[in-house]
Amino acid sequence: MALSSLVGTTIEWYDYFIYGSAAVLVFGPQFFPGTDPIASTLAAFATFAVGFLARPIGGIVMGHFGDRVGRKSMLIISMLLMGGATVAIGLLPNYAAIGVAAPVLLVLLRLVQGFGVGGEWGGAVLMSVEHAPQGRRTFFGSFPQMGLPAGIIFANLIFIFVVNSVSPDAFAAWGWRVPFLLSAALIVFGFILRFKITESPTFTDVKNTGAVEKQPLKTLVTGHYRPLLLASAASVAAPALGYLILVYMLSYGTTVLKLSQSTMLWLIIGGAIVWLIMIGVSAHTADRLGRKKVFLAGSLLVAAWALPFFALVDTGSPILILLAFAVGTSAIAMMAGPQAALVAALFPPAIRYSGSSVAYQVGSIIGGAFAPMIATALFAATGTSVLIAAYMAALGLLSFIALLFLKEDTTVARTNTLSEFA
Repeated sequence: MALSSLVGTTIEWYDYFIYGSAAVLVFGPQFFPGTDPIASTLAAFATFAVGFLARPIGGIVMGHFGDRVGRKSMLIISMLLMGGATVAIGLLPNYAAIGVAAPVLLVLLRLVQGFGVGGEWGGAVLMSVEHAPQGRRTFFGSFPQMGLPAGIIFANLIFIFVVNSVSPDAFAAWGWRVPFLLSAALIVFGFILRFKITESPTFTDVKNTGAVEKQPLKTLVTGHYRPLLLASAASVAAPALGYLILVYMLSYGTTVLKLSQSTMLWLIIGGAIVWLIMIGVSAHTADRLGRKKVFLAGSLLVAAWALPFFALVDTGSPILILLAFAVGTSAIAMMAGPQAALVAALFPPAIRYSGSSVAYQVGSIIGGAFAPMIATALFAATGTSVLIAAYMAALGLLSFIALLFLKEDTTVARTNTLSEFA
């Protein structure tokens, strides 16, 4: 079950992150042509951010049906939505072909992507956590978390292959579409994989005992608002630093530091490999030492590493940039490893899909949606990365403080069929 979640989320995050790479490398001139490259880049980043706006809606809608109908069906639907939108982007005519309709359709397809991934995370982590043996739920819950860096690695490897296989003109004309069209084959594979999995035993117990919540979102907001708000705030720092590395740094490295696209993509892959490995390490550690302790250490590292991170990046040395990325992604992993089990344990089974999804997606919006845009604007205004580092450090401290006040909802211990959650 954990391996199935890893493969499924890898495919979904591949779909999501090839958009980020394309937003940096090609979407500006293709869909937002103009004389000012900064304005064009900001417009492309804005469409990237639009996907985040749909994520909480997807989390709410799929969370509702995931709590009422089941986890498995929502995972299948989220994959079909995500993959279908990704393939459609690969077929979308550019601005030169259809004018203003091109960016409008691009935004609409990005919204569909965001809606799909919004419902993905809650279902994937719950299927892993709720199938896991006692004492190993943090580690098993980390498998869908590993899908995020795995998707990054896969997406960037595909982009590197395409960039180095065709001429720059061919890449701009049609080569950038190849990674998107490849998603068609991945959808088929992912659909078969998810169709074969069994429903969560926790949801099955809820259904068999007649405890299905008719209005899970209402119950969540009225009866569990404190853990919801704190879990959302605690989930801010990881996506903020993650998207600065994945999206902003690709643009910054190629335009400001004058490094090649391939060099920056390889550096991001290097950071993602560390990220993937450290998620498993941090989850295993959290099963032994406690989820909250490991998460707190990760958020502190985000705050402490902000200034050194940008100082190392600004040297322009690939080795030092890789070091900056490796430590940064390790900090993200220290939060991501225990996050699934920690957040799931905050909510009783009947509203767990809704609670987990909304908390994660709200944190992703606040932290990740606008981070590339904010960083681009701050650098354009000041010419330095100091304010970007201060912004990053502040978000790390926000997550740290929120987690300090976060305590498990006491109703979980009474109603949770998986009573190991603590």
